[in-house]
Amino acid sequence: MKPAVFLDRDGVLNQEVGYIHRLEDLNLIPGVAAAVRHLNDRNLFCCLVSNQSGPARGYYPASHVEALHDRLCYLLDQEAGARLDALYYCPYLSPPEGGTQPEFTRWTTWRKPNTGMLVAAAWEHDLDLSQSFMVGDKATDVDMAHNAGCTGILVKTGYGDRVLGGEYQHHTHPDFIASDLAEAVHWITQQGSKSGRS
Repeated sequence: MKPAVFLDRDGVLNQEVGYIHRLEDLNLIPGVAAAVRHLNDRNLFCCLVSNQSGPARGYYPASHVEALHDRLCYLLDQEAGARLDALYYCPYLSPPEGGTQPEFTRWTTWRKPNTGMLVAAAWEHDLDLSQSFMVGDKATDVDMAHNAGCTGILVKTGYGDRVLGGEYQHHTHPDFIASDLAEAVHWITQQGSKSGRS
């Protein structure tokens, strides 16, 4: 089994602009493509894991989320020859949380901070979650990491600063706080194997 670096999407890879209805409104955060390329060059499995409740809320179809991910991968490749080895997202939402579309309205283990996406990725790609890292801008990203036995990193981009300031979601205890993905990747590559670390 191999370690992985799991990445949230909005606020970590691309600019946080709310629900993205137009493809051209998905744009990378500066330095992100080079950071992902650095992970690629280190042969670290790089995997997107993202809550995307737009389909459940009736904002747009799942095909639009797929198109956004196509654009994301295109921009990463164009800017730095970077790639994501796998992409997972959760389009589902429970009724109390705001799900309205029958096809996507349900309780699910895939929605963060539940670990379904990480478990699926680990099963399908032979990943060792105990040796892996999760980078996100929300408390739920860090919570998911810890629920799955991963190292949780909070970046200050996206909602990260608001989480740290107690203005968004809830207090959390990341294993590392980074200004952005580039700093998170630098820290990850300095860790080597997590074996023997607390």
